[in-house]
Amino acid sequence: MTPEELEQLRIESDLRINTKLEDLANRMAESREEFDTHIKQLKETINDIAEAQKAASLEHHKIQQLVQSNARSIEALSMQAAEDRAIWSARHQQMAEAINRLAEIQEAATEERQELRQATIGIANLLSSLDEDRPTVLRRLNSIENKVDRLLQKDEE
Repeated sequence: MTPEELEQLRIESDLRINTKLEDLANRMAESREEFDTHIKQLKETINDIAEAQKAASLEHHKIQQLVQSNARSIEALSMQAAEDRAIWSARHQQMAEAINRLAEIQEAATEERQELRQATIGIANLLSSLDEDRPTVLRRLNSIENKVDRLLQKDEE
């Protein structure tokens, strides 16, 4: 593989990584918007409850029932907000793990590119030292070619 082809592979890998990171960032933003909407709904519900209590001129028993109903609603909404925070936290954790995996993949690709460069340099050195001992040199070249093929297969997997 030529250095240009290696550079092209690196660029394609970087583009795939950037695309995945953008996708994860978009999903995280959507989750945050959902969370903010729930919080806004909670605030609106609490404000509605307060206004209803101020405007109410019901008997004491009816007011108690209304307060109990409102408390249950607030508790349910609070539980929903806690669940939403847990979901957002889990998504954030997943994104962090994905970023770590992408960094590991990129590091492995860098190492494999370095090994490929070393093999290419070895081939170039062997080609430059060809002499009357061709069968030995050809065996070495075949060995290096097999190693390069294995590295490429490993990279494709």
